[in-house]
Amino acid sequence: MCNDYRQEVELASIMEDFDDLEINIETPEGVPEDNPRADIRMTDVAPIVRAVDRPPGNYRAVGELINRRWSWPGKKGPVYNFRTEGFGGRPPDLSVNRCLVLCDGFYEFTDPVVPRPKDKRLDKWLFTMKDHKWFCMAGIWRNDPKVGEAFTLLTMDAGDDIRPYHDRQIIPLTRDQWADWLNPDVPAEDVLKYLPTGTLTVSQVWPPPSDAPEQPALGL
Repeated sequence: MCNDYRQEVELASIMEDFDDLEINIETPEGVPEDNPRADIRMTDVAPIVRAVDRPPGNYRAVGELINRRWSWPGKKGPVYNFRTEGFGGRPPDLSVNRCLVLCDGFYEFTDPVVPRPKDKRLDKWLFTMKDHKWFCMAGIWRNDPKVGEAFTLLTMDAGDDIRPYHDRQIIPLTRDQWADWLNPDVPAEDVLKYLPTGTLTVSQVWPPPSDAPEQPALGL
């Protein structure tokens, strides 16, 4: 599951990309200030585009760009991921409170391939999307009585690109899926699908490649 992602692309560029796709976005609270970060973690505030569920001032608008907190309080800690299949056999209603979480990459963590007794950090892997300078992750939001409006990332069983690193994954969306996720009339199952194998590229962030142990040379 994802508890860390990256967003370093300027919001002006993101808005231009939405406009090029004829996805109209409002900024009811003003355009959020750029805050490029290599690491956005649970409880941080970050930009999302949420579906508009009321007649907007711009009649063509389908979403609004706002800053909101990632995760709301749960019984066992912050709810930063949310299973699409729900819990206890009760699937959630994913036709409401949809949002797009803006990013240019997300991270997964694994046990070190080579033990590092003096370094307790896990290996860190960055996933980006081919042919996308940035992309969106499928999310939902709610109004929590303790922290106000907050968002979480939807998850499902891991697909081919993620499975070597984790058994669950967030749901990255390509640009042709963004408008559908903002449209409550499009069934969630028509949008929340696995991308073709190889759509996501992975690179190791920690330890840096230069710090990785060299393989011993084979004797000839």
